[in-house]
Amino acid sequence: MGAGAVGMTAVHTPDPAILPLSLEGVSYAVAGEPLLADLSLRIEAGRRLIVIGANGAGKSLFLRLCHGLIDPTSGRRLWADGSVRASAQAMVFQRPVLLRRSVSANMDYPLALMGLPSAERREKVARTLDRFGLNALADRPARLLSGGEQQRLALARAWAMAPQVLFLDEPTSALDPSATRIIEDMIAQFSEDGITIVMSTHNLGQARRLAQDVAFLHRGRLIEHRAAPEFFAAPAAPEARAFLAGDLIW
Repeated sequence: MGAGAVGMTAVHTPDPAILPLSLEGVSYAVAGEPLLADLSLRIEAGRRLIVIGANGAGKSLFLRLCHGLIDPTSGRRLWADGSVRASAQAMVFQRPVLLRRSVSANMDYPLALMGLPSAERREKVARTLDRFGLNALADRPARLLSGGEQQRLALARAWAMAPQVLFLDEPTSALDPSATRIIEDMIAQFSEDGITIVMSTHNLGQARRLAQDVAFLHRGRLIEHRAAPEFFAAPAAPEARAFLAGDLIW
């Protein structure tokens, strides 16, 4: 699982670099039915890649496959060192999974799994709470927070683990505009810290605000993967043009 879940596998490994991540003709099928088909792209370090497409296009599956929660049924997923898995990464889900503990204890838990000494953990938790404005919530039960507060905690917890790449699956889909703005500001801060962002969203306004690169999925296929200014100015595929125009393309 990723950093938004209890069994976190994201471990801070500052060296060597794990990116770029390459997908080479990757497909994923269940009971013989292809849900992702023949995906090929390269995710570069230091970029914000926003994954868009209609509901059912395969955005969440794409993120889970990149992160390693599911494996391709054909094709190859390769990190920079040629391995099929990497540990210096994290994922936060649309509905974050939080422990039945306080906010600060939720932050401490994955750091303990990483093997950090208690004094270093206390310092990092305090620094993270302060940076993201969560000090007042430190002793609150995490599961009693509002939806926006829970997502802020999940993102802050992921940041504390210092991943090289962070996968975000529709992190603001259930939030109001105020909470969404806070989450977007956090994502921008992560990017400034050098964390590579791969994020799905159904919100085209959000995609325009955050994207440096865009991956457009349609029916489980990667239709376009381009720099954001080029994609939004003149998408090449008719499906992408229809999607940006608000047409129903399913």
